[in-house]
Amino acid sequence: MDVKESDLPGVGKKYEVPVGDGSWIVIITHHTGKRELYRKPEEGADSEKLLELPDRLARMVGTILEGAYFQPVQSDEVETMLTDGTLLEWFNIEEGSPLVGETLESSNIGNRTGVTVVAIQRDDGVVSAPGPDAMLKAGDTVVVVGDKESCQTFEDLLTGEE
Repeated sequence: MDVKESDLPGVGKKYEVPVGDGSWIVIITHHTGKRELYRKPEEGADSEKLLELPDRLARMVGTILEGAYFQPVQSDEVETMLTDGTLLEWFNIEEGSPLVGETLESSNIGNRTGVTVVAIQRDDGVVSAPGPDAMLKAGDTVVVVGDKESCQTFEDLLTGEE
């Protein structure tokens, strides 16, 4: 995806994001933190203003869009960049995974992969900061933190391709 970024002297920055259907979303970030959101039906067309958000609300909406407040669990893998090279990822544990029935301690996930399990989503609940005795079950969604290589190693362990 090719995001166009340009300076708006005295105002802030403008970002143009292609949507995929030929239209574009235009985001103007003011030095004050205010954000304006526009839509262009096609590249080169005039923009239609959709909304304006103060800084705090724009940041909250951004984290919702990123998935920090709620992460849909329909996909097998979701990735969020925390800092340079550190990822927060969600993985579904499928029936037949070698981790089903293991505890965090017995599976030795941290030492084997380099990731840290920070939460386990099960049914409608979440086990935050699970302890070493937390049991992994088919259908769980495991939230881990680690670098890209460690997350890939964890995925290989999860699917039995280790």
